[in-house]
Amino acid sequence: MAKAPATEIRPGVYRIPTAPWDLVNSYAFVDDDGQVTLVDTGTKAAPKKISAALSWIGSAPSQVTRIVLTHAHPDHAGGLNTLANETGADVVAHEADAPSLRSGRTPARDLSSFGGRLLERLPGGGFTPTEVAEEFVDGQVLDVGGGLEVVHTPGHSPGHVALLHHRSGILITGDSIFNVRGLRWSPAFFCTNFQLTKKTATRLAELDYEVAAFTHGPQITDGPRDAIRDFLRRERVATD
Repeated sequence: MAKAPATEIRPGVYRIPTAPWDLVNSYAFVDDDGQVTLVDTGTKAAPKKISAALSWIGSAPSQVTRIVLTHAHPDHAGGLNTLANETGADVVAHEADAPSLRSGRTPARDLSSFGGRLLERLPGGGFTPTEVAEEFVDGQVLDVGGGLEVVHTPGHSPGHVALLHHRSGILITGDSIFNVRGLRWSPAFFCTNFQLTKKTATRLAELDYEVAAFTHGPQITDGPRDAIRDFLRRERVATD
């Protein structure tokens, strides 16, 4: 049996894998009136999978009215321009990453790592520039299905955010923490400031939620906050 193109993790909230083994995920929030908000757009090849997932959940690209970005990296914004054009949806992102989305240039890498220095020297690695209709800030609550709170967690990129959906109790972690064969950090060379990534990830231990939904890896529904706090303790990152 073929794998479904989306997983409903709470009523009206769907995880959309855009790479094998749930390695990269987008999310769809379906409001009571049928409007859809997408969170992240995967790589350049992801829009077809996202469109298939929308059809599977009974929606259509024309019902997508907003696209929210957790951060401006090619595996999250690679499909942005295509989906923005297909849907006509407004693109919204943190004010610190909006310039990168408009220019199509990935934010600077962490030069303290060899991989970061190497990636900074290599050509390419960006994505198609896309206009940003709205810039948000930390603590702002977006009008998405009862409220989607912006939690600024810089480090992976300057404007990286997690998103807390109040009604469903879902926290989308962004790339602060991966859930790929267990909880782990993003590779340092993908970050703008790896040490800051670890520092701001402690915000995820302070919030109240029932599901931790990852942009890399499957969700955790059984004690997600404790799992994240335990991970941070193992990594010797203070949570208090």
